[in-house]
Parts: sequence; C-alpha cells; structure tokens
Amino acid sequence: MNDRNQRIAYGETLIELGRKDPRIVVLDADLGGSTMGKMFEAEFPDRHYEMGIAEANMTSVAAGLAQTGKIPFTNSFAVFAAGRAFDQIRQTIAIGRLNVKICGSSAGVSDFGDGATHQSVEDIAIMRAIPNMTVLCPADANETRAAVKAMVEMDGPCYIRLNRNDYDNVTEKGKEFKIGEPTVLRDGADIAVFATGYMAGVALKAAESLAGEISVKVVNVSTIKPLDEKKIGQLAAGCRGIVTAEEHSIIGGLGSAVSEAMRKSGMPVDYVGIQDCFGSSAHCYSDVLEYYGLTKEHVAETIKEMYERTGVK
Repeated sequence: MNDRNQRIAYGETLIELGRKDPRIVVLDADLGGSTMGKMFEAEFPDRHYEMGIAEANMTSVAAGLAQTGKIPFTNSFAVFAAGRAFDQIRQTIAIGRLNVKICGSSAGVSDFGDGATHQSVEDIAIMRAIPNMTVLCPADANETRAAVKAMVEMDGPCYIRLNRNDYDNVTEKGKEFKIGEPTVLRDGADIAVFATGYMAGVALKAAESLAGEISVKVVNVSTIKPLDEKKIGQLAAGCRGIVTAEEHSIIGGLGSAVSEAMRKSGMPVDYVGIQDCFGSSAHCYSDVLEYYGLTKEHVAETIKEMYERTGVK
C-alpha cells in the first residue's frame, strides 16, 4: 500500500467499495495503468470496461450505465476527462443529473514530463461552470479515500481531480469527508489562505515559515463546488486579507470561487496559481512547480505582500 499517492488511494478505495456495492463499474480510456483503473479491473474484470482512446464515447456509455442503476466511474487524464468529453458531460450527464462519477487523473501540472497537451490547468473552471456538477479536489491520499466514498454516497454527477505524484499527507487518516465543507488545517488571525489539492500542504509549509512574523490561517477547500460561501466568510472573518493557492489557472478556479463568495465583504484577495498560460515539460515535478510559482516560498511572499498592503496606515 502506498499511503502517499492519490491515484493508488483512489484505486484501492474503488476496490473496497466495489466489494460492498455491485452497482459500481469502472470505465477507462486506454489509461487504466495510469488512472489505476487497472486495479479495479484485476479484482472485477466483468465490471471494468476498456473504452480505448475515446473519452466522449466512454462518457456516453457511462451515462447509459447510470440509467440502468449502475454507479459508473469514468477515468482519464484530467485534461481529457474534462475537455474531450465536455459535450457529453454537459448534454447528457449534467442536464440529466445522472449518477456518473468522473475522475480527472494527473491533474494540474503533475504530469510534468508530457507538457501542455497533458497538463490540465483549466479543468476546475470547466467543470464548476456546469450546472448540477459537484467538483472535488482532495488535498492528499488520505482525503482521496474519504472523498471517493462520499462520491458513491451522493446521487448525481461528480468530478474529482487527482495528482499524479507521491507527497505527504496533511489531513487525518480515516476522517469523514463532508462534501461542501472546508476544513481548517492551521489556525491564524492575520491572513487566511484558502488552498486546494496539493497546494494545501504547500500553504501549510508557507504558514509555518512565517510563524512568529505573521499569523496565518490555512483552510483546505477540497470541495470547489458547491462552495459554502457562508462558511468561507466566517473563516475569513477578522483577518486582514485572503490568499488562495491552487495548482490550476487563477481564472475560474478556487481563487475565482472564493472571490465570488467574498464579493460583498470588501476584503482583498490575492491568488497563487498558474497565470493564464499553459503548462510545460520539466525534468521533475519540483522543477515545474518552481517555474509556475507553486512553492512555499511564493505562497509566503504573497502572504507577506497581502499583510503589508493591508496594514494600518
């Protein structure tokens, strides 16, 4: 068992749930070895469907399976899961409120070696704009396990984005995942950082580096939609400003969602994310994160700028 990888946590959880619920079926678009759909296939070969490089068709088949009472999980890289199948997701699954679960694997720039064509920096924006769609971005492997279980318990369309690489957990193992509920990872009074996915851990490290200088609250927003706007406001209350952090474009993602939630508050918001550009290839994950400013140092610098900008004059 690898307790530090979201994809493996996802595959193992699907098997666990599949043993309990025969309605669960899994569809892959020629990427089962990467999405970890292959793990479900090995356990339940008669409930796994290899659809080939045909995400649109896979999504339509999943819609049909949902109408027969199955709980289908479709799997591909996030850039293909959200992009190539957009029309089928919108027209059939979302409008029909069908119980299809869509997994966007290797999200963000986590597929560091394959560059812009395979790195998904706009999938949250695409999926959260679709009515009836729930959008999840768990912080780590621990939260992924709990989030997948919550996906099965809910009825209706749901999208989850997962990172490709191993990294440390920042959430409690075995904790129940409540869709729509942001959670405080670190308390603080000066600046509130709302982070999602891999960046939740990065934000924690940034906050720790500023201890004694700036009091930073770190909030894990693992449900992008529906976003509990009231809770976001409550968590930000009393702070001088907000910083958001995401492995996604600053347009249409978590930063946009938090700004929408806080639009009447007058509280300033700044963003750490990808600056309206595509991804690029790198030799390793840390290199591409450094290139796009998705590091604890950059988050800390943005927090400092917000703190200084909102100081008493």
